[in-house]
Amino acid sequence: MDFVTQLLIAAITAGTPLLLATLGGILNERAGIIQLGAEGLMLMGAVTTCIVFIRTENLGVALLASVGVTAVLGLGHSFLCITLRANQTMSGLAMTLFGSGFSAYLGKSISGNPLPGILPRLHLDFLKPIPVLGDILGNLDVLTWFSFVLVIVLHLLIHRTSWGLHLRAVGDSPATADVMGVHVRLIRYGYVTVGAMLIGLAGADMVLTVAPTWNEGLTAGRGWIAVGLVIFARWNPVRALLCAYFFGALDSLGFRMQLLGSAIPPYFLKMIPYVVTILVLMYLGYRNRNKPSGTPESLGIPYIREQRF
Repeated sequence: MDFVTQLLIAAITAGTPLLLATLGGILNERAGIIQLGAEGLMLMGAVTTCIVFIRTENLGVALLASVGVTAVLGLGHSFLCITLRANQTMSGLAMTLFGSGFSAYLGKSISGNPLPGILPRLHLDFLKPIPVLGDILGNLDVLTWFSFVLVIVLHLLIHRTSWGLHLRAVGDSPATADVMGVHVRLIRYGYVTVGAMLIGLAGADMVLTVAPTWNEGLTAGRGWIAVGLVIFARWNPVRALLCAYFFGALDSLGFRMQLLGSAIPPYFLKMIPYVVTILVLMYLGYRNRNKPSGTPESLGIPYIREQRF
């Protein structure tokens, strides 16, 4: 039971950055804009948090700087894809390449330096008497609880409000939404920017909890896992939570197996979450080949108002 409890705690710790990045990707793609720049955004969020936190020793300022930098990058992605109607796949890949290279350059001066602090934790003593659940939920950090609240808020927003209806309409049929008086460009700009901010916050969370120092390539492909989780979760925030923690458990399982003295080489253990991501996507694609995929119907298609009829 101790092993299971520790694995679940590690799954939540490793899964929270994936969850935040997946939620950001869902907002982007619900608005009809492909987001393949998650890896670069996470790296920029992480390196910005490290630099500002080390320089100022103020965690709040560091987090604000992280979301501010990624908001600017999100606006750039929006401008290319919405205003200039550039290829969304290429724009996302360019953002990943830019974020990977620029974060490595910015992080040279602080590489390996420890951060002056960590995320504060909420100690919920009233949960302690509850077996297993008290151990898991009684000592989580503030960004993890924020992600729980965010899942609920986004689920209600998307499926229970007029704002969510407008978001889904813009992603499925922007021409129809435009005819009904919805400002398509404004909604797309807004949700793509907010989505980029959440992905940057995922990078900040990772550097503050998973690896509390900056190293080049810190995310190690987790941004790409988040891209896959958007599809795996079928663009649903609640499913995103379950999927993120499932892959967080897989990510932690390899390390736990090493501690137990597994004879499997560690390089193969580190491959587990990435291999499972590929296999799951292949399985879902085969199983749902004759069913509606849930993909926003206008995903990746530039909206040209003059051609709506």
